[in-house]
Order: sequence, then C-alpha cells, then structure tokens
Amino acid sequence: MTSSLTELDDDLVRCMSIGAVFSEFGGKIHSIDFHRKDDLLVTASEDDSVRLYDIANAKLLKTTSHKKHGTDRICFTHHPSSVICSSKYNLESTGESLRYLSMYDNRCIRYFKGHTQRVVSLCMSPINDSFMSGSLDHSVRIWDLRVNACQGILRLRGRPAVAYDQQGLVFAVAMEGGAIKLFDSRSYDKGPFDTFLVGGDTAEVCDIKFSNDGKSMLLTTTNNNIYILDAYGGEKRCGFSLEASPGTPIEATFTPDGKYMVAGSGGGTMHAWSIETKNENKWI
Repeated sequence: MTSSLTELDDDLVRCMSIGAVFSEFGGKIHSIDFHRKDDLLVTASEDDSVRLYDIANAKLLKTTSHKKHGTDRICFTHHPSSVICSSKYNLESTGESLRYLSMYDNRCIRYFKGHTQRVVSLCMSPINDSFMSGSLDHSVRIWDLRVNACQGILRLRGRPAVAYDQQGLVFAVAMEGGAIKLFDSRSYDKGPFDTFLVGGDTAEVCDIKFSNDGKSMLLTTTNNNIYILDAYGGEKRCGFSLEASPGTPIEATFTPDGKYMVAGSGGGTMHAWSIETKNENKWI
C-alpha cells in the first residue's frame, strides 16, 4: 500500500460510512481476508464462489466458481493472486479439505488432505510458506504451501481457532473452556510455552487474532462475546457483547493501529469500540 495510515480517533470513526456495496454474490459470505501489502480483498461465499476485489478503487477484479468442493474459510498467501480455501463438500470421500488456488488462471495448484471435518480456522504465516488450519475434527494442522503432506498435527479438545503473531515467531491456539495455548513456531513439537485461561466464559471459540503491535489478542466466542487480552500475560483487558446471530459466528478484528476493535453483529450493524476508553460507535 502506498498511502499512509491516518491516525484514528472517536470523531473520525463516527464519521465513517459505507463507501461501496457489492451484491452480485448469492447467500452469505463465509469469510474474508485482506492482503497484507496490496489493496486487495478476497471473499468466500455461500454460492461456492471466490471473489477478488480492488479495495482502493472499489472494483471487483475476478470471480471463480467452486461447485465440486465449495468454499468456506479463505486467506491470501503472500502472492496477491493466490489464496488458500477450505472445502465444504466431499470431505469424507476425497479428504481434500484445503486447496491452494490461483485466482489469475482459475487453477488449483495443490490439494491438502488430512482433515475429516470442516475447517473453521485458517491462517497464513506472515514470514514464510507455512500456514495453519483448525478443524471440527478437533485438530490443528501445520502445512507448507510447497508440499502436499501435513507438516505437523496438534490434537485438541473442541473447536480450535488459530493465529500467528505479526512476526510469525509465535502462534496461538484457542479452544473451548477459554484456554489459549502459545507455541514457538520453530519448535511447536515441544508443546506450548504458555497457556492462558479466559475465566467466566466456557463457550467455544470462533476466532482469535493478534494486534499489529503484538501486544494484544482478540478472542471471539460462539455466544457472541469478544475479549481483548494482554498477549504477554493473558490478562483480560476488556470485553464486549453483541446481538445474537443464529448459525453465523461473529468475527471481529483490530484496526491497523490497534486502538479500535471492529465487528459485525446479528442485527446487521457494524460496531467499533475504543479499546482504551470502551466507547462504542455503530454504523448501519
């Protein structure tokens, strides 16, 4: 990205509004991901399509259809026209739970087999070709884009969520009961070097993210609660609750400066909270 980031404050956040609407897809959008360096957004939709957008110019660049495997979780690789997408269909018969796709020529570069149930969490390493997937088969798998074989497996309880920190040196695995385990990416086979417990909420985890500065973690649960945690000690800094969204997990994210948390809700409203002051803003 060539433009500089504007420092956010409550007045600027309150002034934000919808800049463009894209409605050519059918059904719900299962997941979205922004490219780390380029002004690109990719979406995976209920109509089994993947769409690539230029967000600087609010333009749809490419649409690909995936009727055989379906589309669910999605994330960019380091290349702006390549993505990893999880499958919805034929998991038991084909085992092809993840695909490495080229948006440029609508080609599947590689299949990754191993998960026996739906992938619910997907994350690309910021520093190399490694990526992680968490599945309802109660496992987290570590992969390398360059080879088909799984590089490592972590067996867990419940629904897992995974995330790398922004330096790619540490990854977090969250699971039911409010447990978050931190692993060294270079020696994860030795087990977690730290474990946090988020007290008071035993719901399954939908999502986990690190802030860009690595100081905070964001945890979203299936009962529509969002928590901001200190990434070093695991202390709960603040928590927020949203309207219920039956059948649709809530997802939230940090703003690039780490000062605000943004999330959608079951009522169709976008929310933004100041992490420091806890002030809330809403957009329709």
